[in-house]
Amino acid sequence: MKRTLLVLILSAIAPLHADTTTPHPPKQKWSFAGTFGTFKRDELQRGFQVYKEVCSSCHSLKRIRFRNLQALGFNEAEIKAIAAGYEVKDGPNAEGEMFQRKALPSDAFPSPYPNENAARAANNGALPPDLSLIIKARADGANYVYALMNGYTEPPVGITVESGRYYNKYFPGGQISMAKPLSDGQVVYADGTPATVEQMSRDVVTFLAWSAEPEAEQRKQMGVKVMIYLLVMTVVFYLTMRRIWKDVK
Repeated sequence: MKRTLLVLILSAIAPLHADTTTPHPPKQKWSFAGTFGTFKRDELQRGFQVYKEVCSSCHSLKRIRFRNLQALGFNEAEIKAIAAGYEVKDGPNAEGEMFQRKALPSDAFPSPYPNENAARAANNGALPPDLSLIIKARADGANYVYALMNGYTEPPVGITVESGRYYNKYFPGGQISMAKPLSDGQVVYADGTPATVEQMSRDVVTFLAWSAEPEAEQRKQMGVKVMIYLLVMTVVFYLTMRRIWKDVK
């Protein structure tokens, strides 16, 4: 009798546990991963386009300045044109008042909202995070963000989604305030690449990985050079030691 009761209790608990367990994001292959990984410029430019046309309506990128886009392959004229499409607050002027002006290459990307309260009011109380460091701020960041972009599904039977929220199996708790941000053909890539949800997700994750660590390529290159230098010097020191001590019995 006791054993039967225990089985019934465990069988009742098991489905509940399964519904509340967040699956681990599937591993993806990234060009920038690993010691010798690099960012592909075409992916970076497409990812920036996705951020600019889709993500920037809700999410800021405050740690990146327009001039940093040179690393993506944009020239000076293109960067000036991109910056001119934004307005930033400046001042005070001679009258002591703040004013709006077109952004310059030296400016950081402006926030889409004037303040945190305005951001929450526009998003059912949720605060859209700044995306500058989102890949570093989340465990397994690149895979997590990619999975999140592709994780919107109908909720499983028995799961009720709260008003103003959406079901995403990769978001902790399963319910997220952000509506599905991407749909096939949402942007038109200049290079003709088909803009599927998977492709846009991959491109924007690559761009956000770069924005989280713009110096990553230089750091990796320096690390490789240092390792080569240490290896060469180790050989030199070893041969020198052998030469100095060769007559010692």
